[in-house]
Amino acid sequence: MFSFLRQATKPPKSVTVDLDGRPVEVAVKLSKRAASFRLSLPATGPLLTIPERARWADAEAFLLKHRNWLAARLPRAAKRQTLEAGAEVPVRGVPHLVVGTGQSRGRVERVELLDLPELRVPGLVEHQPRRLFDWLKGEALADLTERSAFHAARLEVTVKDIKLRSQSSRWGSCSSTGSINYNWRLILAPPFVLDYVAAHEVAHLVEMNHSDAFWATVKRTLPDMERGRAWLKAHGRELMAWQPPGSAS
Repeated sequence: MFSFLRQATKPPKSVTVDLDGRPVEVAVKLSKRAASFRLSLPATGPLLTIPERARWADAEAFLLKHRNWLAARLPRAAKRQTLEAGAEVPVRGVPHLVVGTGQSRGRVERVELLDLPELRVPGLVEHQPRRLFDWLKGEALADLTERSAFHAARLEVTVKDIKLRSQSSRWGSCSSTGSINYNWRLILAPPFVLDYVAAHEVAHLVEMNHSDAFWATVKRTLPDMERGRAWLKAHGRELMAWQPPGSAS
């Protein structure tokens, strides 16, 4: 049991736990409806839900007590993936072979071939992951800006700012001021998945919650929302396995 005493400080938005020597980030969610602690594993990653008035010390103890449960259920197939020559990186849902050009200058180029499209990356071997990462972020920003504007127009709201992040457990977040953060990995998914997340975050400018009214708003701007939502539930962890250059192993 735990004490329903409000803390002087709010719980963190996420916490890192050690699972057999592997650091795993667990998102933390406060819930007015929750009557007890709950540890779950949605597509976006481990989630600890805690009652709004519960003490963080009790929540942390609950998490540590159940870390073996979490370790046993984390998928082993979603191994860490890196952006380097020889890797098959999905772009808008289509696998592409990363090939170093050996040229010191130039831009990343996408080349269509009969068997497997290529991403040709210039620069020294040690610089290629960063160049590819920057190119992927540019493509993601362009797609997300366009789809966000589309849904904002349909819902008659204004998106003030769009930024890309490397969250390990979230696909996006939206502030009441109109600023939206998106996960750069969305460019790796099929376009209808990126479109769903854009619709989801823009809908928060109408409803800053996940109520029935919110989901009705998402469906109003994207009637086929369940397609993207289902894809993320099935394949989200595979996308999260892709790591930006310089991230910890």
